[in-house]
Amino acid sequence: MPRRQMHMTGADGAALRAALRELRTKLDAPGDFPAEVLAEAEHAAGHPRLPDVDRTDIPFFTIDPPGSVDLDQAMHLARRSAGGYRVHYAIADVAAFVTPGGPLDAEAHRRVTTLYFPDGKIPLHPAALSEGAASLLPDQTRPALVWRLDLDGDGRIETTDVLRALVRSRARLDYAGAQQAIDTRTAEEPLALLEDIGRLREALERERGGISLNVPEQEVVAQDGSYALAYRAPLPADGWNAQISLMTGMAAADLMLATGQGILRTLPSAPDGAVGRLRRAAKALRIDWPHHVPYAELVRSLDPHRPAHAAFLQECTGLLRGAGYTAFTGGRSPDPAIHSAVAAPYAHCTAPLRRLVDRYAGELCVAAAAGAEPPPWAVAALDALPERMAQGTRLANTAERECVDLVEAAVLKDRVGETFDATVIDVKDREPLVGTVHLEDPAVVGRIRSTEELPLGDRIRVRLTEADPGTAKVLFAPA
Repeated sequence: MPRRQMHMTGADGAALRAALRELRTKLDAPGDFPAEVLAEAEHAAGHPRLPDVDRTDIPFFTIDPPGSVDLDQAMHLARRSAGGYRVHYAIADVAAFVTPGGPLDAEAHRRVTTLYFPDGKIPLHPAALSEGAASLLPDQTRPALVWRLDLDGDGRIETTDVLRALVRSRARLDYAGAQQAIDTRTAEEPLALLEDIGRLREALERERGGISLNVPEQEVVAQDGSYALAYRAPLPADGWNAQISLMTGMAAADLMLATGQGILRTLPSAPDGAVGRLRRAAKALRIDWPHHVPYAELVRSLDPHRPAHAAFLQECTGLLRGAGYTAFTGGRSPDPAIHSAVAAPYAHCTAPLRRLVDRYAGELCVAAAAGAEPPPWAVAALDALPERMAQGTRLANTAERECVDLVEAAVLKDRVGETFDATVIDVKDREPLVGTVHLEDPAVVGRIRSTEELPLGDRIRVRLTEADPGTAKVLFAPA
């Protein structure tokens, strides 16, 4: 899924820009690409390894945040004459441009993932590839890994295939536009079917006990020549689009498990006491959670636009901590093999422009579908990939969190001493005087220190006691 979208204009202030530069230095974030990497990317952009199969007759389309140009996925949805559905899902073929062991490959292993900052991103691959020759931009012929997933009338996968082919996207959509076209019944069938298939896959997710959290996201947005913070609750189209990606990731996991070599995205079951803690939070937030109602069913009933529900959904993210990657070779069974939130084996394979591991998973799946041995370079990297991805993921999460903290501090720096309406959305178990509050205006999630036990779920008045863009510190106290 895309990370928080952040935008900043040139009028945002020297203090914030300086703080962002310092943050990059503190995180040891990658800088400019070395000259030899840029040179290889430019050459590869003009000389990709093209497949023999042509699927440019399929009118693919993409759905991404507005302005995105690093487009990893394109889809086409259709009804099957015998009943059910056919999903074609094209994934950018980064391996068509990257030579194993070359400078471009080595740099991707150093970067691991694209990093997002308010004033720009640090891409995994040079722009000549990630925003150009490898991106599934509209009206451009591109090499891709094309998945064909045939579904029955209930949305279950009946057959899976994936191969290399040339594709050509016909339209670039964003989530709001796609949602409007679907809601107004003006969408053509390939897009209209996104709702049908998405809802079927959501039903199957409920059936197997999977969980999708619709947690409102903080966004940094341009406003009147400056910047502001806002919350964005995901649209239904976000969820339906995510279901296509999840389905493909589950199919990829099955292919790799069948061959006994691959790499999965895994998440252990929630630790003992975690669900009990959530039940206490639900009670404090005045959310009715009957004992016979499973956790996953309760989550789906919540409205992220309601502050108490949004607070509880934020608490639920604690159950998703601990995700990692599990590699396996030689026909052995991986342990763990399940992603507990997906409630099935699952693999990252749909974002190779932005995430290193997806290139390897895609390569292994193409070989598995063809009944062939994967290239040695793909197998040789598996043992080291989980730790490399873990390091990159930690860096990306830290960068995202600290960027939002910096912008919150910049938004509030001239408002120290003011009071705001807020909801207490988290209280530390061992420090009931310390917690987190959710402000609706401005859209800030900040720390609070109190002299009395904080009332989880209550709306309170808070006073801003500290906001320093130089240190990314924002602190509140009860008013």
